[in-house]
Amino acid sequence: MIMQKITPHLWFDREAEEAARFYTSVFNDSKIIDKTTLHNTPSGTADIVTIELLGQEFMLISAGPLFKFNPSVSFLVACKTKDEVDALWVKLSEGGTALMEIGEYPFSERYGWMQDRFGLS
Repeated sequence: MIMQKITPHLWFDREAEEAARFYTSVFNDSKIIDKTTLHNTPSGTADIVTIELLGQEFMLISAGPLFKFNPSVSFLVACKTKDEVDALWVKLSEGGTALMEIGEYPFSERYGWMQDRFGLS
């Protein structure tokens, strides 16, 4: 197995474990790899959950409300079919906000951009 050189580290207030369960349920071939609790960090006790989504590893941390997601960093999910785009849109947009409504654009037959219920784009 090739070691991933860059692992996105996503900071949540207290929702890292909930988000890990959600994202691994949305994407096939995904799993929770590990959960660790760190004590006495600058933000108190912090939970770190490592997940794999479609072969890409992510670290999700619950470490308090110091930082918030914004759309300046977002993740593009490449899909093979319009049906796959629509299915992911339904799951990921529930409780979230559309930044660009799902539809046809000059650069894509089926595209949408949103912030999900956790604030991740």
